[in-house]
Amino acid sequence: MAHVRKQIRDNIVTTLTGLTTTGSNVYRTRVYPIEEGKLPALLIYADSEVAQIATITPPRTQMRVLTVRVEAFVKGVSNYDNLLDTIAEEVEEALAVDVTRNSLAKDTRVTGFEAEFSGEGDQPVATGSFTIEVDYATLENAVDVAV
Repeated sequence: MAHVRKQIRDNIVTTLTGLTTTGSNVYRTRVYPIEEGKLPALLIYADSEVAQIATITPPRTQMRVLTVRVEAFVKGVSNYDNLLDTIAEEVEEALAVDVTRNSLAKDTRVTGFEAEFSGEGDQPVATGSFTIEVDYATLENAVDVAV
């Protein structure tokens, strides 16, 4: 079985695949550029994680906060900011359907959103970056099982 972090990331990818605006243009990486024909699109990746020990008796329970980034990319000569807002609505509502990520997490919440606009190239590109925090717990000797 995979680390709970990966299971949560996979759950978010599945949850956000098939949204009205971005459809199946959902990618698990931030390394490779997105082809123009695959826009609008979402990139999903784990950004960071903080773990704290919650119990003192081994095996100790670790309370974790996973930060996941969801980046939305759109391209167009007009209304790209409105399209970005439409994607934001779809992403936030989809994530709120199951904040436990199929019982892997204690909570999921969107804690931030930043938009950037670039006029380089033939059409403007707008990027919206969501910060999503997921609280979950594991035992220190079984990080593939949520507790």
